[in-house]
Amino acid sequence: MSLPKTLAEDVARNLVMVARLIDEDPEKAYAYSRIALRLASRVAAVREAAGFAAYATQKYAEALAEFRAARRMTGSVELWPVMADCERGLGRPERAMAMAGEPEVQKLDKAGQVEMRLVAAGARRDMGQIDAAIVTLQSPELASNSVQPWTPRLRYAYADALLEAGREDEAREWFGKALEADKDGSTDASDRLAELDGVEFVDVLDDDDEADAADESEERTAPRAEEGPVDGSDKA
Repeated sequence: MSLPKTLAEDVARNLVMVARLIDEDPEKAYAYSRIALRLASRVAAVREAAGFAAYATQKYAEALAEFRAARRMTGSVELWPVMADCERGLGRPERAMAMAGEPEVQKLDKAGQVEMRLVAAGARRDMGQIDAAIVTLQSPELASNSVQPWTPRLRYAYADALLEAGREDEAREWFGKALEADKDGSTDASDRLAELDGVEFVDVLDDDDEADAADESEERTAPRAEEGPVDGSDKA
């Protein structure tokens, strides 16, 4: 609303493309975000979108700068967890842990607090503190039977930490619980369960392609009936 109509429409179109592409083609999403940023760098939504596009392409320093700018403009704390995760991406897990203890965390909604817990557990793992990571994830949200949007990822992270700690039976149980809650397929819990059970998947299409290639090779090398032997033994 702060931009002239034509400019606002141009910026909006670029932001729509960021949203559409960020999962399937992060690099293209990033390119669109840079255009929006060039057009309207003083709009908080643009800085936030640019931050997520940079984050998706692992440009963590750039993402952190954009998130900080958006936070200054809005005064909101909702980006706090992803800012902490950028610190992890930059190889500074201790800073992420420090952010997990700041007052801003108490201002987050439930989803934000769960996200912050996930980031803190990841930071613990980055520092080799696997047991502390497991304890960090143990929470009322993890124990609850209620399925929320964050439930699959929280259970998955807990299972993954248990597996790293060598607690395979418990890990399998929690991968199963993550799969039960994951109606949208947001995790690969089913694949992790299969790995633990020793199940190997065979790509039938790849096998068919290999078989076709072998047949074609045989057709090229086998002599045709009308050609007779290929060793010249029929020559007078």
